[in-house]
Amino acid sequence: MDTTTKEYCEDVLPAYTPMPWSLKEIRAAIPVELFVKDTPRGLLYFARDVLLAAVAWSLATAIDPFFKHTVTREHLTPVGAEVVRWAAWGVYWWFQGLIFTGIWVIGHECGHGAFSDYKIVNDTIGFVSHTFLWTPYFSWKISHHRHHSNHASMERDEVYVPKTREDLGIPDETKGVHIDYDEIFGDTPIYTLYMLIRQQVLAFPAYLLFNVSGQKAYPKWTNHFDPNSFLFTRAQRNAVIISNIGIAAMVWGISYASSVYGAAQVIKYYGIPWLEVTHWFVMITYLHHTDPEIPHYRGKEWNFQRGAAATVDRNFLGWQGRFFLHDVAHFHVIHHVSLFLPLALRALLVYATPSSSQKCHSFYQVYLMFCLGLADHAPEATQHLKAFIGDHYAYSEKPAFKALWDNYNNCQFVENEGEVLFYRDKKGRALRRPADQYRVNVVDRTKAQ
Repeated sequence: MDTTTKEYCEDVLPAYTPMPWSLKEIRAAIPVELFVKDTPRGLLYFARDVLLAAVAWSLATAIDPFFKHTVTREHLTPVGAEVVRWAAWGVYWWFQGLIFTGIWVIGHECGHGAFSDYKIVNDTIGFVSHTFLWTPYFSWKISHHRHHSNHASMERDEVYVPKTREDLGIPDETKGVHIDYDEIFGDTPIYTLYMLIRQQVLAFPAYLLFNVSGQKAYPKWTNHFDPNSFLFTRAQRNAVIISNIGIAAMVWGISYASSVYGAAQVIKYYGIPWLEVTHWFVMITYLHHTDPEIPHYRGKEWNFQRGAAATVDRNFLGWQGRFFLHDVAHFHVIHHVSLFLPLALRALLVYATPSSSQKCHSFYQVYLMFCLGLADHAPEATQHLKAFIGDHYAYSEKPAFKALWDNYNNCQFVENEGEVLFYRDKKGRALRRPADQYRVNVVDRTKAQ
């Protein structure tokens, strides 16, 4: 539906009916042989990424000496040599950022228990790779499991929970109130770009430290570093403390390296690639879970399989996304839908907070164990999933940065009421609507824009 036209009528938007299949039916559509982990292959991927990072780092050590050499400056001129030198650093930052992000993705798979059948292997590789990239491994793993178990639930999801009209102070149009959306959302493109860049750089640290973009029902000061936080049970305190020790070790390591080699060198070789890691996985996860065409749910209309399908596979950076990022963006829907091991119920139950464990008991009866990406089964499994759920599978070929800009502008808020919800843009317009039986407070929204 083109919302750029002057006439907008909600009644003619494509109507959405939540998918009817059970989790058992969906899982049965994926061949069982695709569910097998491959520890040696996973270790090879990890070794490959570490080797690539070491090679890139080693090549970067030659950049400044080469372009500052007298012969180079004579051939390129001093100005030309400086331009090419910084271009070379740009190439290093781009690829090292992607390589580091791939290492972070491997840590993510370890957090799901997907890297290996052996818990000690998962937690060792995961702890090292995530700590190296400033992610508290065990703490984040706990909240991330809960995100998977409650994805697209307005009441229980952990992150990227949509804001409502009420959250933004937007009046309810069903009560006949005229709304000047330009007054509310009339930001200049420059300001919007600034806010988007701020999100890309600061969103993940802000989430870990202050629960920004997280579940708004959580108490104030909820964070991933307090062992007594609402996010964790008493049984998880030691794991949180171990994560904190890892981050403290990184603080010491970076401080020591800066004192020996200089802060500028640490920033050039490590700091800027790390900032790119934060940018890439915030961008990836934001685009997976924020789109005007995917639903969010309240109350009885939410179930695990509906929430799992409410994400988008994307052709993210083409071959670079597939090679360096282990297909994490290309095959995310299957990551949410697949692998469940009921025998691990007890293991997952500890991830529920005391107040939520009873409410979410049925959601924790399955344990998400994604091993498709590193085992190279994701493309085939996705084809089986797509064939079964049809139009409920979401995929986008839109270039990643265009999708980021569009979604940042088009995904502003959802309605205060209703159990099937879609994002509205800065004019209060949606691209889809719930089917008639799921609509509440229907109002004639036909208006000139």
